[in-house]
Amino acid sequence: MSHVAAEKQKLLNRLKRLKGQVDALERAVSGDVECARVLQQATACRGALEGFIAEVIEDHIREHMIEPDLPVSDPKVQAAEELVAIVRAYLR
Repeated sequence: MSHVAAEKQKLLNRLKRLKGQVDALERAVSGDVECARVLQQATACRGALEGFIAEVIEDHIREHMIEPDLPVSDPKVQAAEELVAIVRAYLR
């Protein structure tokens, strides 16, 4: 992945939050926390991972599928943005 520093830092921050959520999930299971709370934490982890995946897909679409010189009105750019919107709706 050859993303600009800002995008890379954003992804790393997401991963750090996800790691914290997984650690909390592990503590909940180890601490015999009630099932409903464990499931709630697990679904939060899944949501965080899906958000990370969506972000990587969006970055990939914008970085590798759209030529940087194209105007926003270009059909290719519009189609790529529609695809990004679909990814967001599906994974978030």
